[in-house]
Amino acid sequence: MRKVLYLIYGVVCYAVFFATFCYAAGFLGNLLVPKSIDSPRTGPIEYAVLINLGLLTLFSIQHSVMARPAFKRWWTQYVPEPIERSTYVLLSSVCLALVFWLWQPIGGLVWNVTNPIARGVLYAIFAAGWIIILYTSFLIDHFDLFGLRQVWLYFRGRPYTHSGFKTPGAYRFVRHPLYVGWFLAFWATPVLTVAHVFFALVTTAYILIAIQFEERDLANVFPQYEAYRRDVPMFIPRPSRGTTPVTPTQRINATEPA
Repeated sequence: MRKVLYLIYGVVCYAVFFATFCYAAGFLGNLLVPKSIDSPRTGPIEYAVLINLGLLTLFSIQHSVMARPAFKRWWTQYVPEPIERSTYVLLSSVCLALVFWLWQPIGGLVWNVTNPIARGVLYAIFAAGWIIILYTSFLIDHFDLFGLRQVWLYFRGRPYTHSGFKTPGAYRFVRHPLYVGWFLAFWATPVLTVAHVFFALVTTAYILIAIQFEERDLANVFPQYEAYRRDVPMFIPRPSRGTTPVTPTQRINATEPA
């Protein structure tokens, strides 16, 4: 019975994540959602800034702290290991949903691209960001990343195992293609408002800070990661000088996405 319950729990957590992920695209793109990042401002700007900063800080702390190995060692004393990842995904989704629900629009226009071709290009870059996020998540084992593989293996009575060292696809050219996708999704928009700039700046700063902790943890777990970090750039591809492979799947399990 426990195996069935864990499997159902993992599937529900994944469904919550996927719904939140889809809403995030609509929220940032002002598409098909009841409340978006650029909804009309209804209160004082100072209040809006403080609330939004608090929401993004809450998400950042939860998303990063719970991903650290030391926290996981403590956390799994209380949360069974097969559903630890699913629980992390669920709590991350809840924190992100709170951002969408309680977000206070700020207003203010930075730019408004009216040329149809330029607008199309910006929307295409925006869409490419979301595609890159999904694509790279499958490169590093999408179902492991979001907890489904863990509950499925437990349901089948099989032990959880990590994959071998490899650098599939985009990971041969940059160390963090997943974050590249997020940057494109954050910044590519034909209508850039003050609210959008605020969101993009805070989330970009969070990613840049969190990467430092993530890579430190990776270097502690995998000696090969230092060579990989030396030879492969963080975000912008350059001609490879020959890398020491690192396993993206192991990378996720070692530190979780920060």
